[in-house]
Amino acid sequence: MSVTSTNPWDKSELEKTKIPGSIPVLTIKGTVLFPFISIPILITEGKSTKLIDEIIVKEKIFGIVAQINSNIEEPEPKDLYQYGVAAKIFRMLRLPDNTIRIIVHGIRRIKINEYIQEDPYLIANVEPLDDSIEKGMEFDALTRSVSSQFQKVISMQPYLPDELQIVVMNINSPSLLSDLVAANLNLSVSEKQDILETLPVKLRLEKVMVLLNKEIEVLELGSKIQKQVQQEMDKNQKNFLLREQMKAIQKELGDEDDERKIEAKEIANKIVESKMPVEIEKEAHKELERLMKMPIGAAEYTVSRTYLDWLCSLPWAKQTEDNLDITQASKILDEDHYDLEKIKERILEYLAVRKKKNDMKGPILCFAGPPGVGKTSLGRSIARALGRKFVRISLGGVKDEAEIRGHRRTYVGALPGKIIQGIQKANSINPVFMIDEIDKIGADFRGDPASALLEVLDPEQNSAFTDHYLALPFNLSQVMFITTANILDTIPPALQDRMEVLRLPGYILEEKIQIAKKHIIDRQLKEHGITNSDIEIPTDTLQEIIEHYTKEAGLRNLEREIATLCRKVTKVLITGKQKKYVISKEKVHEYLGNPKFFSEIAERTNEPGVATGMAWTPYGGDILFIESTSMYGNKSLTLTGQLGDVMKESAQTALSLIRGRAKKYNIKENFFGNMDIHIHVPAGAIPKDGPSAGITLAVSLLSLLTNRPIRSDIAMTGEITLRGKVLPVGGIKEKVLAAIRAGIKKVILPEKNKNDIEEIPVKIRNQIEYFFVENIDDVFKIALESKSLKQSS
Repeated sequence: MSVTSTNPWDKSELEKTKIPGSIPVLTIKGTVLFPFISIPILITEGKSTKLIDEIIVKEKIFGIVAQINSNIEEPEPKDLYQYGVAAKIFRMLRLPDNTIRIIVHGIRRIKINEYIQEDPYLIANVEPLDDSIEKGMEFDALTRSVSSQFQKVISMQPYLPDELQIVVMNINSPSLLSDLVAANLNLSVSEKQDILETLPVKLRLEKVMVLLNKEIEVLELGSKIQKQVQQEMDKNQKNFLLREQMKAIQKELGDEDDERKIEAKEIANKIVESKMPVEIEKEAHKELERLMKMPIGAAEYTVSRTYLDWLCSLPWAKQTEDNLDITQASKILDEDHYDLEKIKERILEYLAVRKKKNDMKGPILCFAGPPGVGKTSLGRSIARALGRKFVRISLGGVKDEAEIRGHRRTYVGALPGKIIQGIQKANSINPVFMIDEIDKIGADFRGDPASALLEVLDPEQNSAFTDHYLALPFNLSQVMFITTANILDTIPPALQDRMEVLRLPGYILEEKIQIAKKHIIDRQLKEHGITNSDIEIPTDTLQEIIEHYTKEAGLRNLEREIATLCRKVTKVLITGKQKKYVISKEKVHEYLGNPKFFSEIAERTNEPGVATGMAWTPYGGDILFIESTSMYGNKSLTLTGQLGDVMKESAQTALSLIRGRAKKYNIKENFFGNMDIHIHVPAGAIPKDGPSAGITLAVSLLSLLTNRPIRSDIAMTGEITLRGKVLPVGGIKEKVLAAIRAGIKKVILPEKNKNDIEEIPVKIRNQIEYFFVENIDDVFKIALESKSLKQSS
C-alpha cells in the first residue's frame, strides 16, 4: 500500500503548528513516518489504546517513533530510535475485535531528549527539528533528478499507483519530495530512519538518489529476467501448440499412423537383424509395443527408444573368425614380444584346443608382474595373433559397482556398464577383453566393483551375465578376458581364484639388450622420424644405459632414455653437421648426463658383518645389503633402515639363534653382556618388511661376531626359526633375476623352494649356481669364509 502527502490541512499551516515540549509517544513497527506523509496504523496494545483515547478527546499532537527491533512486544525507551515525527490523527475507526485503525499525518521532525513517563503510556521531552536547505543550481538539478528517477520507479513498480506520478510532479518542496520518495520505496526500517534523521536536505536527496538508482537496477534486472522467462514460456507454448496442430493435421491426413508404423518397422527390422536369442527378442518386441503406445513428447519415450537402440547395437551373434594357424600365431607373438615363452605357449595351447572344440569357453588370464614388462601390449599382441578385436578398460581407482554392472533405467542418463560398453564397441561377441589394473579397484558406499567382477570373470557364470541397464542376460563365455596386476595381495581371494595367474618377471641385462635391438630402437626411430642410416646404438652402449641409467624390472625407463638419445641425434642431424651418428659408450654421459645408478657389485665387500640378501618388491626383485656392527654397551639391539615388525622379529630371532649356538661357533657365551649390536639395512628411505631376510641377518651377525668375511659373490634368502630351520619364502623367480642383474654368481635358497627354480627359463637359470639348504648351519658353511681376518693375517 502506498503512502501519499495528501492531508486535510494546508502545509503552510502545519509548519506553523507549535510542538509542545512534552508530548505522548506512540511506537510503531516495521515502518517509519515522515513529515507531511499519511500512513495507516493498527492499534492492538493496551498502552497504545489508552494513548489514542486521550489524544482523540483532547486533539493533542503526539510523537511517533519506530522500534529498533520489531520482535519486541512491550518496547522500552532503549528499544526505540531517538528521532521521530510529531503527528496528528487524521481519521480513526474502531473495529469489532477492539482494535483501532487510525490514519496519522506527520507534521515535523522531532528529537527525543528524555522520557519522563512510561505508564500508562510513554511521554517524552522533545525538541522540534528544522530542515537545512541549500540553494543553487546543483541543488535544483539534484531535486529534478530525484523527481524524474522516482517517476521512472513508479512506472516500473506495479505496487505504486500511477496517480503518485501526478503528486510528485506537483511537489515544489525538495524536503517533502525526499520524504515522499523514502516513504514509498521498499526500504528497510534502518534505511528509512537514516533518511528521517538526515536534516540537510541536499544530503538527504543524495541518499535518496542512491537508493533510487539501486531500486531501478533491481527492477531492470527483474524485468529482464521476467522477459526472458516469458519469451521461453511463449516459445514452449508455441512449440506445444504447433505440435498439437501438427498431430491434428497428421491425424486428419492419416500421416501420423504411417510415420509411427514406419518407425516401428525400422526398429523391428533392427531387432531381427541383430539375431538376438529368442527370449531377448520377445522382450525387445514387448518394449517396442510399449514405445509405440507412448506419446512422442513423453519423457519415458526417449528412455525406451535409447534402450531399444542399445539392444539392437549389441553383437548378439556377431563374432570374428579365429586364426587357428598355430604357426602363424606363434610368428606374430614372436614378432611383438621377446621371450615370454610360458605365456606364448598358453595362447598356442588355447588355439590348439579351439581347433578341436569350436564351443570352447574363453579363458580368464591374469598377467601379474612389475610395471613396464609388457602386460598391456601383450594383450594387443594376443588379439592380433588370434585375429580378434581388442578392447581395453582400466579399473584403476574405480569405486562404483555401476561401472561394471551399469545403472538401472530408472536413473537419469543411465548407461550400461564398462563390460557391455566394451562389447558394443568391439562389435563382436568374442573379442580379447583386457581389464587393466585389476589390483587397484577400490570400494565405497556405491558398492564393490571387485564383487561385481566375480560373475564376469567366471566361465561357468558369465554365459548369462546380467547388466543392470539391460536387465537381460548376455553371453560373455566366448570372450577372452585378460586382466593385469602389479601385485596379487590386494585382489580378493574369490576373484583371484577365478583367474589363471601367469607371472611376468622382470628382464635381465641380456634380455633388455635383445628387446631394445628388436623392438624399442626401431619404434623410437619411427616416432622421431629417423632411420637406422641416421643413428647407430651399439650393444656396449645399450649395456651402459641399462646398467647406469635404469634400475627396473621393466623397460619404460630404458625406452625413455633411448628416446632422449633419438631427440639429441635428431637435433644434430637437422644442423647438417653429420650424416650418421654413432652413439659410443663414452658419448652416453654427454647426452644423458651423469650416471643415475651404480652397480651393486661395487657395494659388496669382504668386510665382516656385511651380507647380501634378495628381496621381492611390487616392481620386481632387488638385492639388499645388511650391515652389522658392535660396540661396547649393555645388551642393546638397534635396528634401522625403516624395517617392518616382521623383519625386526627376524633380526631378534637371528640374534637369539646365534646366542644359543655361541659355543658351537667359538663365540664367548656372554658376549652380549657388555655389547651393543646395531643392524642397518640400506637404503634407509625405503620401507622393508617380511621374513625372507632371516638367514641373511643371521649370516651378517655370525660374520661380525666371528670376524669371518662373507663371500662377495653370493646372495641369499630364506626364513629362519629358533631351531635353525630354513623355511621357504615367496618371489623366488623375481629375486633370482634381480641377483643375475646385479652380477651375483651364487645364491642360497631354502630346500623347499627348489621347484620354484623351474619357473625360470633354462638359459637364464643356468647363469647362476644354486645352494639349497634346510638348516642354518649349512648356510654358514656356504656363505662364510673358512678363516677369520685375524687368522688370515
